[in-house]
Amino acid sequence: MTAASQAARPSALDVDALRSRFPSLDPAGPGAGWALFDAPGGTQTPREVGEAVAAALTGPLSNRGATSPSQRLAERCVADFRAAAADLLDADPRGVVHGRSATAITYDLSRALARTWRPGDEVVLSRLDHDANVRPWVQAAERAGAVVRWLDLDAETSELVLDDDGEAPGLRGVLSERTRLVAVTGASNLLGTRPPLRRIADAAHAVGALLWVDGVHATAHELPSLRRSGADLWVCSPYKFLGPHCGVLAADPALLETLHPDKLVPSTDAVPERFELGTLPYEQLAGVTAAVDALAGLVAAPGTRRERLAASSAAAEAHEDRLRGRIEAGLAELADRGAVVVHSRAADRTPTLYFSTPGRDAAAVSAALAEQRVLAPAGWFYAEEPYRALQRAGALDGPGIRVGTAPYTSDEDVTRLLDALRAAL
Repeated sequence: MTAASQAARPSALDVDALRSRFPSLDPAGPGAGWALFDAPGGTQTPREVGEAVAAALTGPLSNRGATSPSQRLAERCVADFRAAAADLLDADPRGVVHGRSATAITYDLSRALARTWRPGDEVVLSRLDHDANVRPWVQAAERAGAVVRWLDLDAETSELVLDDDGEAPGLRGVLSERTRLVAVTGASNLLGTRPPLRRIADAAHAVGALLWVDGVHATAHELPSLRRSGADLWVCSPYKFLGPHCGVLAADPALLETLHPDKLVPSTDAVPERFELGTLPYEQLAGVTAAVDALAGLVAAPGTRRERLAASSAAAEAHEDRLRGRIEAGLAELADRGAVVVHSRAADRTPTLYFSTPGRDAAAVSAALAEQRVLAPAGWFYAEEPYRALQRAGALDGPGIRVGTAPYTSDEDVTRLLDALRAAL
């Protein structure tokens, strides 16, 4: 093996060492004995993130300023948060916005963006998306008199229809000179599908539209890049990648300068602060910074934080993709027996799998797995549009089960999942 090929291979993830950093995964702790496959709904949190939250919260901590140590700590929490999020998302720290959640940020920005729309303008949404990247835009469009157009989902492939197939219009068919915004997921939280963002961005920009990306699920499974993806605005949720419950938006500061949200008179109009209503939760910001540092330290690697994030992300992806292969092989055996139907079929997808259990209630199967201390929830997980699309295509007659991995998921976890599924089905 050449030195170049060795350099190209990602470092192996030491899962046992990683798991030791999570109090919730402690074999002697209250969560002992559980195999957790609910990572698409939120990951476990490493010790260093909790410690960072506690250290900031117990301070000394005051509102921001330069006079006292308590004020300077608040300033440092904000600056460190913006720098860490910018490194994670390949963005400008001056364009990083904190929000209560990705849903809240989307609602806030949808209202600000809709102020620039006129009756007859158009917004393009997708049938692949979580409702948090659908309903805010539908409601904003209704208020502005804008028209909503849709990219359809192919239930057979679980991919967006981007080429005109005679039944669905594809990208060219839904975009026009009236398109003001395209909102699409970076990866489906239900099916794992990763749409080709660069292609969608280029098509949107060709007609003068902005691209908003819901990166909540995508950010947890592939190192994002605001610049390379072509996204104008990227939103994510740190609790999906080892951090605290909140939302983060990244955008070009120049774009944010053109948007004017409702705000209090005495509050600053500076970007990005004009979008952050009220006093910031400094301890939460410290937790996000610690989560980004934890992600950057999944494997030992030299370089800048962005470079270390790239090395750690490659290792985590390789680990999770291998586990996905094992799960898919086990599900294929069950599918051959008619016990499951797997709906995650896209060529490019995250290690998240959605499957139904024909003739068996998915909630009952999930409960049977829980009896074996395997957490694999049933439902449609706020993914209203893809779930209804699968139903309309006759692929589903009720909710399915979603399983997803995280960097701390072990081979033993996968074995337990497959054994429990075989027993339940």
